[in-house]
Amino acid sequence: MADYSKHGGGGISWPSRARLALAISAGKLAGASGRLFRIGGGTSLPGMIARRIDPNVLRSVMAATTASKIVITGSNGKTTTARMTAAIADASGRRVSHNRTGSNLLQGVTSVVVNYADVFGRLDSDLLLFEIDEGTMPVAMPEIQPDVVVVTNIFRDQLDRYGELYSVAKALDKLLERLPETATIVLNGNDPQVASFGQQARAKKLYFGLRTTDIGRPVPEHAADVIRCIRCNEDLVYEVAYLSHLGLYRCPNCGYELPPLDVAATSIQLDPRGDGPTQVTMQTPLGQLELTLPLPGVHNVYNAAAAIAASIAAGFGIEKVPAALSNIRTAFGRLEKIQAGDQTIYLAFVKNPTSFNLVLRLIAQHPGEKHLLLVASNTVVDGEDFAWLWDVDLEEISPQVADVICSGTKAEELAMRLKYAEVPLDRVRVIHEREAALNAALQNAGPGGTLYIMASYTPTQELRRIMQKRGWVKPYWEE
Repeated sequence: MADYSKHGGGGISWPSRARLALAISAGKLAGASGRLFRIGGGTSLPGMIARRIDPNVLRSVMAATTASKIVITGSNGKTTTARMTAAIADASGRRVSHNRTGSNLLQGVTSVVVNYADVFGRLDSDLLLFEIDEGTMPVAMPEIQPDVVVVTNIFRDQLDRYGELYSVAKALDKLLERLPETATIVLNGNDPQVASFGQQARAKKLYFGLRTTDIGRPVPEHAADVIRCIRCNEDLVYEVAYLSHLGLYRCPNCGYELPPLDVAATSIQLDPRGDGPTQVTMQTPLGQLELTLPLPGVHNVYNAAAAIAASIAAGFGIEKVPAALSNIRTAFGRLEKIQAGDQTIYLAFVKNPTSFNLVLRLIAQHPGEKHLLLVASNTVVDGEDFAWLWDVDLEEISPQVADVICSGTKAEELAMRLKYAEVPLDRVRVIHEREAALNAALQNAGPGGTLYIMASYTPTQELRRIMQKRGWVKPYWEE
């Protein structure tokens, strides 16, 4: 484990202990009340209340625990990577505490310790696993003092909130450089930006990714974010591009290239129907693994590679990995398959061009014409800058579109984008109210039909609450 003794955390005064106990008790009560009255699952409210009483509650509990601490951050894949890591840890006999619902801002991260610690701040855990929003990392990292930090990828995401991609990358890189030599940084080697992190860091580095020509395309897609060399700004040359700018790359000018991968998927067989399972051969420092992932898509191969690398960095063996990952389920809203009577719904949370394009390509492999419900809002939570919609490749699925309902605060812009994608106007309707939009889309799908929903964060939550009331899904904190 990392040595953070210089940060203190030894003896705590009695007034501080009393304040800590009050903060945790109040947080626990808030979480229990939310669950009792069905207004929340204790994913962020406990942490919010606890921090109001004792702003140092997370730091105090972290300083006192002997559990290993893994932090997972990045633009896409955090929730599924964290769930996979938790499954491996659990199968390896570790007692795991983590924010499994994806509540990854500071209050959600703090809720982990409030929910799992006793009132004196003592944790009965071997592993603390935190999924953390990349914008929250600068405030959360000093309080957690992690042993392992995983960076999944960096994509353009909520420019109005984060700033441009290189600002996010620079801030993360500075944080990683402060880690002690006993810590480990786990980096996606296929991401030219992420692979450059930690060059001045004292911490050990472990690289994961894909190293195969089984899948991919010759050049990155047009919406790719990093296509020039991080060092000299020359155009990168790709042997293969797997997803956006992730791939096997090199710079013809200065020689910057893909680093040697410690954990690498060397053979991948994707389900041609786009619905899973995925067969993967994974090379690791501890030996080769043959995996059957029940989840579709190359993005889940990345999630599995990141989880395996994190587990190795934390000192787990790999013997239990195949069994642990064979039973993994989709997190809510991650192309989640929902049975609604005799109809089937696929619900996908999309927040940037990469995630949207990935979902479109997966569902394009499903047979038949597609009934769609697209819902987008530009709230502060969702991101107010919605210009990225025009980098979504709706043209690729437009020939398969039977009908589309557009909803949310940006419904009209969705409809306009579909027009430019040459979806016939008589197949597109705008319905702002969420439940009415869902009802109309299901009516379009017809008895026994399939509906594909792609929604930003707030509408995903709104639609799931409607489905919960109808008994189609459990509350997301119970999934």
